[in-house]
Amino acid sequence: PLLTIPTTDLPSPHSLPLSSINFPTMSPPTALLQPLPFGSLTLKNRVAMAPMTRARAPDLLATLIMAEYYSARASAGLVITEGTHVSPMASGWPHVPGIYSEAQVEAWKKVTEAVHEKGGVVFMQLWHQGRQSNKSYHGGEPAVSASDVAMQKPYYNIDGSKPEVSEPPRALTLEEVESTKEDFVRAAKNAIAAGFDGVEIHSANGYLLDQFLQAHTNKRTDAYGGSVENRSKLSVEITEAVVAAIGADKTGIRFSPNGIFGEMGGPDYREQFTDVISKVAKLKPVYIHVMDGPGFGMNEWAAKDPMTLAEIRKIVGKDQILMGNCGKSVEEGDGNVASGDADMISFGRPYIGNPDFVEKITKGEPAPSDNVDMKYWYYPHLWAPEPDSKGYTDI
Repeated sequence: PLLTIPTTDLPSPHSLPLSSINFPTMSPPTALLQPLPFGSLTLKNRVAMAPMTRARAPDLLATLIMAEYYSARASAGLVITEGTHVSPMASGWPHVPGIYSEAQVEAWKKVTEAVHEKGGVVFMQLWHQGRQSNKSYHGGEPAVSASDVAMQKPYYNIDGSKPEVSEPPRALTLEEVESTKEDFVRAAKNAIAAGFDGVEIHSANGYLLDQFLQAHTNKRTDAYGGSVENRSKLSVEITEAVVAAIGADKTGIRFSPNGIFGEMGGPDYREQFTDVISKVAKLKPVYIHVMDGPGFGMNEWAAKDPMTLAEIRKIVGKDQILMGNCGKSVEEGDGNVASGDADMISFGRPYIGNPDFVEKITKGEPAPSDNVDMKYWYYPHLWAPEPDSKGYTDI
């Protein structure tokens, strides 16, 4: 049955006004279109397709239409998939695929094969939503987080309804912290078995790993809470474990130091993200993906003095591949790469309606982010019945 998912006030970064992120281009970029050595691979350009939730997996399995969608965008130097749940407990959004079962591994193979047939490189984003979920996704049991700090706004139920009050999550035990690390490692191995070229660990946008990083959602008094150093531990240890399991050249990670999404932000944001990014960089992942731009909104502290790519470049060093993101124009992204502040730039919403984004910017043509109605960003649609191809592969 089709769910009634509202198309406004969505619990997702994609709910921001379309007019806030639009990417016309006036002249072809130069730096963005250069090849990039990338671990054991060489990317054909420095444009990445950013991970975006599209919710086209009603059985939590990747589908043929998803293979068509991703392969149509294979001209990007790097395609990063939608966030993919690492375990049943990681879920918090309907019709999002997972990567924790044999059936899911087999289903994803059709996607990776299709992208590779088009000459593309594809990474899977590994996702645990933490408190951005509720008991409707977990058989009546509460969602989990670093601590039992509820979101200010109630989170949507799996059937699209909205609770009257926000449910507090349950704090993970130390044993569950260990099992969560294992979930990410298993998911990474499964992604490689499914044919992915690598994985991106999602440590941004107020999801579980970000909930451990941020002081107002992490009230723990054990080894994973309290100090900046302790709050960094889970992201660092998961990265270390994934690198050990599949290799640094197949491991990326994403952060949002300036972000507000998921009710994030705090006065020590610069200290916290300097610490965690510097420690992750020592593990030499193939890339670090930083949402430095304002596209999803900035928290009140970062809005006054945001962490920039130039600042983060000094933290990670010149040899670390650094990817910028979040509301950048083509010109701004090209400038970030030309200056050396970034090595790559990822673009999200322009890819919804422009599978030929790279081809368009190469010609200096506009690649608008508002050419697909927001009601078709996710499936199922409020305007039923609609095929899952609507606004997805019928572009």
